[in-house]
Amino acid sequence: MAMNKVKINSDVELKDRLVAINRVTKVTKGGRTFTFAAIVVVGDGNGVIGWGLGKAGEVTAAIAKGVESAKKNLVKVPVIKGTIPHEMEMSFDGAKVFLKPAAAGTGMVAGGAMRAVLESAGVTDVLAKSKGSSNPHNLVKATILALSEMRDAYTVAHDRGISMEKVFRG
Repeated sequence: MAMNKVKINSDVELKDRLVAINRVTKVTKGGRTFTFAAIVVVGDGNGVIGWGLGKAGEVTAAIAKGVESAKKNLVKVPVIKGTIPHEMEMSFDGAKVFLKPAAAGTGMVAGGAMRAVLESAGVTDVLAKSKGSSNPHNLVKATILALSEMRDAYTVAHDRGISMEKVFRG
């Protein structure tokens, strides 16, 4: 598993997207206590994405904690001309995702949690399908895992010890 961890500078503009909010109720002798869990995706729109989970007594505090958590585990994913380099199928727990590159102008055919992750990464043309569980936590994790496992042609050539100049000259 080749997770391409990224450290960010303060000058990088990361946009956050809220994927889901859960209200959790704890029943005690004194009554009910409500807390909130928010799953958030951050990205720069240029191939850097991360996800985070924040839990707090208020929604805004949970979202803020989720954003801080997401900034701590950013990964770099290959985005080539607005799409992904190749097909990928990945699963995380019960959630299975299938990603397929699409021609320019196709748009994003993805739903829910997958759409938030792909938009944050800067992918504009992709065909995506979620199979199995629709749990947003696992869908986000499976989508980011699938994107981080992708490799573009330059990375593959470098790993094989081939220079891309050789490939293009013939």
